[in-house]
Amino acid sequence: MSIRHPATVDFYFDPACPFAWIASRWMLEVERHRDVDLRFRPMSLYLHNQGNELPGWYRDLVDRSIGPVRVAVAAAAAHGDGVLRDLYTALGTRIHRHKEEDFDAVIAASLAELGLPAALAEAAHSTAYDDRVARGHDAGKDPEHGAYVGTPTIHVDGTVWFGPVLNAVPRGTEAAELFDSVRVLANHPGFFELKRARSGGLSHD
Repeated sequence: MSIRHPATVDFYFDPACPFAWIASRWMLEVERHRDVDLRFRPMSLYLHNQGNELPGWYRDLVDRSIGPVRVAVAAAAAHGDGVLRDLYTALGTRIHRHKEEDFDAVIAASLAELGLPAALAEAAHSTAYDDRVARGHDAGKDPEHGAYVGTPTIHVDGTVWFGPVLNAVPRGTEAAELFDSVRVLANHPGFFELKRARSGGLSHD
């Protein structure tokens, strides 16, 4: 199957998700080597896991994760969706590379880095943007099944996919070739799953 037209990718992220972070850095690498219309969209691990029984450590992360998502949505509402790419990078660098666990401090430092109003941080502990959060989250779901399979979630040429789940960020031609393969599978009408057992730790660099 030959696919030549530019790729359209909507990447749904929660700043707290390590697998979304790795996959997002991969997509930024792909963007350097392929013609891709890459758009970042917030989703929510908190909403995704509503009603789920979770281990204590993960429940703590999920409950705290709503704050950065609210701030991302508030920033996009005030400054346009284009702000999401750099804000996600600022948040994710602190959370995943620097291992910072105080999300309020992460938010404040990220807003300051980008020159965004400090007052946006107030959204983290407010329900004012929760309707927008829910609408954006729902936009990432598979419209046929009305649910997320997991994160990361990407929409490739209009089709909805969970993954790819990566242990580390592919670089250069390796990143581009992986994307080519994902795109071929994503555009095959009969394909829906490919999976193997996970091994190894995670590298967030």
